[in-house]
Amino acid sequence: MFDFSNMFKTEGPDVVYTWTIPVFAVIIFIEMAYSHFNKEKIYETKDVATNVLFALLNYGLDIIMKGFSLFVMMFFYHHRIFDWQEGIWYWIAVFLAQDFAYYVHHYVDHHSRVFWAVHITHHNSDYFNISTGFRSPVFQPLYRYLFFSPLAFMGFHPWHILVAYSAIQIYGTFVHTQSIKSMGFLEYILVTPSHHRVHHACNIKYLDRNMGMGLIIWDKIFGTFEKEDPEVPVKYGVYPKIKSKDPATMLFYEWRRIGKDIRQPGISFKTRIKYLFYSPGWRHDGTGKTVKQYQREYKEKIKKKGELKTSQQPEIQEPEYSSN
Repeated sequence: MFDFSNMFKTEGPDVVYTWTIPVFAVIIFIEMAYSHFNKEKIYETKDVATNVLFALLNYGLDIIMKGFSLFVMMFFYHHRIFDWQEGIWYWIAVFLAQDFAYYVHHYVDHHSRVFWAVHITHHNSDYFNISTGFRSPVFQPLYRYLFFSPLAFMGFHPWHILVAYSAIQIYGTFVHTQSIKSMGFLEYILVTPSHHRVHHACNIKYLDRNMGMGLIIWDKIFGTFEKEDPEVPVKYGVYPKIKSKDPATMLFYEWRRIGKDIRQPGISFKTRIKYLFYSPGWRHDGTGKTVKQYQREYKEKIKKKGELKTSQQPEIQEPEYSSN
């Protein structure tokens, strides 16, 4: 039997995953059947296999890193600046703080190239379905705890932080679907499938939008929110398209591009570092374009054409980098 109280103990994250993964397996099967009988083609066998492989690799690395991650977070918790009394308001604070920490984490993943090289595996599928939610950024456990450690420093227990992360992540997996068009009034509060379809789009209008995983309020507060526009159908994947669907190619794709850039002759050490941490698309000679530059040009074209409908948006010229 499911003991709800165990969620708030050290085994909390394992309890969450143990009881929800079978549920998702059933949901994925139902969505696959729905896709097949309605001929919507939102699933592809090799793509699902890659999703499962990346999830397993991520989970394996997570187990390896678990001890060290907790050691770092416990260090910050030991030097915490606040002491909280456990209760309903404490848990509300934990979930809100964790959701915001994930927003920051996710924002960095999209705006710093070395982090994008890890995160891109979650975006480089041309399909969008529940199984896509398991298409994990494989190497993320190597650094994820660094974004959660400030919460421990604020006095939230590391195990509680991980419980909140696990629960929110489960919800975040659920929103990877095209089957739910709208969630009514919840569209104003939660990250919904509609919001997350925008996040996985490679249309210029939608790039680097809707970074939240649980609540959509952070995107609205910090200006990264974009509503799904029926006039601009979502195109999934990254630009430019990765020609090979081989898992190893998809896993190391951006790392190889980074390696090529930092090995350029005649550039300074400082420039090589910039290729690691500056926004995807940045180039030292000005020949590249970041997402912000592409979106600025897009808005200018729309403004100049005046009466041009959004459905006739300017053709997307393939960027020099892989974008979400």
